[in-house]
Amino acid sequence: MEELSRSLSGLGHLHPLDIGVIAVYLLSMIAVGLYLQRKASAGADAFFLGGNRIPWWALGASGMASNLDVSGTMIIVTLLYALGMQGFFIELRGGIVLVMAFFMVFMGKWNRRSNAMTTAEWMEFRFGTGPAGQAARAIAAVANIVFAVWVVTYFAQGAGIFMGTILGIDPAIGAVIMIVLASIYTIASGLFGVVYTDVLQGFLVLFIIAFVVINVLFSFPLPDVFSVSVPIDAQAGVYQTLEVTKEAWTRLFTGFHLDLPGEYSQYNAFGLLIGFYLFRSFVDGMSAPGGYISQRFYAAKDEREAGLLSLFWILLLAFRWPFVAAIAVMGIYHGVNSEVIANPEEVLPVVLLEYFPIGIKGLLIAGLIAAAMSTFDSVVNAGAAYWVKDLYQRFIRPQATDAQMVGQARLASTILVVMGTLFTFFFTSLNDVWGWLTMGLGVGLIVPQFIRWYWWRFNGWGYAGGTLAGMVVAIGQRLIAPELGELNVFFLTAGITFIVSIAVALATAPVEQSVTEGFFRQTKPFGFWGSARSALSSTERRAIHRENRRDALNMFLAVAWQLSLFLTLMMPVVGRLDITGWLAAATLALSVALYFSWYRHLSPTA
Repeated sequence: MEELSRSLSGLGHLHPLDIGVIAVYLLSMIAVGLYLQRKASAGADAFFLGGNRIPWWALGASGMASNLDVSGTMIIVTLLYALGMQGFFIELRGGIVLVMAFFMVFMGKWNRRSNAMTTAEWMEFRFGTGPAGQAARAIAAVANIVFAVWVVTYFAQGAGIFMGTILGIDPAIGAVIMIVLASIYTIASGLFGVVYTDVLQGFLVLFIIAFVVINVLFSFPLPDVFSVSVPIDAQAGVYQTLEVTKEAWTRLFTGFHLDLPGEYSQYNAFGLLIGFYLFRSFVDGMSAPGGYISQRFYAAKDEREAGLLSLFWILLLAFRWPFVAAIAVMGIYHGVNSEVIANPEEVLPVVLLEYFPIGIKGLLIAGLIAAAMSTFDSVVNAGAAYWVKDLYQRFIRPQATDAQMVGQARLASTILVVMGTLFTFFFTSLNDVWGWLTMGLGVGLIVPQFIRWYWWRFNGWGYAGGTLAGMVVAIGQRLIAPELGELNVFFLTAGITFIVSIAVALATAPVEQSVTEGFFRQTKPFGFWGSARSALSSTERRAIHRENRRDALNMFLAVAWQLSLFLTLMMPVVGRLDITGWLAAATLALSVALYFSWYRHLSPTA
């Protein structure tokens, strides 16, 4: 009764019209998901890949919506509010989604060329169907399921804070509300429901972004001096107020060293840290992480559409950045005119409640719920695919019917949701969850994923052993020494995973020559491929060399283009029109270069 009372009290912050808007939106999403249930029930291919009939623009819009999660948005707003524009570079660790530049240039087409349904199924394409390939497939499936569980945990943490603040209820209750609503259409309709509800949610999110950014541009100028707050001990509720200037807060780079107290002191070696985050982004991008991102490319009609959906994904995702900058500016405005928001992770919900009119407030909240649901549904759908295709059908019931596999998909989705929700108790804040996912568990999976693309001698046993070691080290660190900083966690996990991966691969037999040659001929990756490259004709080798050389150049162009595009849209929001001009010119020049070097060379197949 006490929780119910608090919930009803929290709803008092919202006008009945706002509540009505949110209710209509939620019911609409559930209706779309249930309407698409019949299409998803046609079989596993329909449930997880939409039968490869979903157009590239829908996959790209869905991908953007999946990246625009409320947890990630709250983290980025938090870092921008507390650190100013330098907070943008902290999110090179994952929030900028720089991997999309790599998928646009070559990773998207490499994945699509496999004709696989999941990253785990891809393992048999790379390592063969023998014991080593099966071991790699099984371990990859388990690893991606584990990662999906922890991403759901991240979602639940952010959803709890957001819904708890909006409704005035306990964050745990808020997380459960959001998860139950998103689960209904995710479990019912598979990728059809995920993609098309994401498209609808994407339109709503873009409208919200336009409204917020225009509002801030004309009504929320930054003062010359203001205060922000940083966490000293978030778990104990201890925060410290810092006074900063507009000039310092809007500067893109203030030096190689910061002087931040408390929990953010881990970012004080700023120059070193940003270089490290950029390096990690390149490793991540060249590894083609699995999960919901790769699933969009397996679902593409062909490799040309894989490239187009990547481009559209990045263009849509760019609009996230002026939005988060605008929310951070409004958080500062709140501190100047009322009181400084102590917990930076509450800036987003506080601003929503305080500064938007009736009706628009309901749309804004509905849009952010949409963003949260988009990430959740994609992660759960991709995680369930690993259980159904790579464990259940491959090892438990090879003759499973379509109805049985769809039933297993829905059961697996439910279990993922429940486990992810329960694990929220292992973390103290959103930044805590995100830091461990990107620098701990994610690294344990990335190292063997990286090696598999570029070295002919790597085999299924090396992948399985390295991935298992990475998971054990990352989870063990979290349980035994959670106080370790992000850099220490990264080097500990990456070092052990790399050594185990190489040692196990060299101690066991290489992949059959015919399998390696088939993989190289079909995928055409760059790297060290020895006799697999030599087995091709000189004409084939020259064609692959031209493609690889062009892709390597475009990789650097695309990374620079994505960063400059995002920053170009951010800087006007914080009042730095002087920098905006230079960034816009760089973005235009890089766009022209990519048109001639990348777009005109997309596969002509349709």
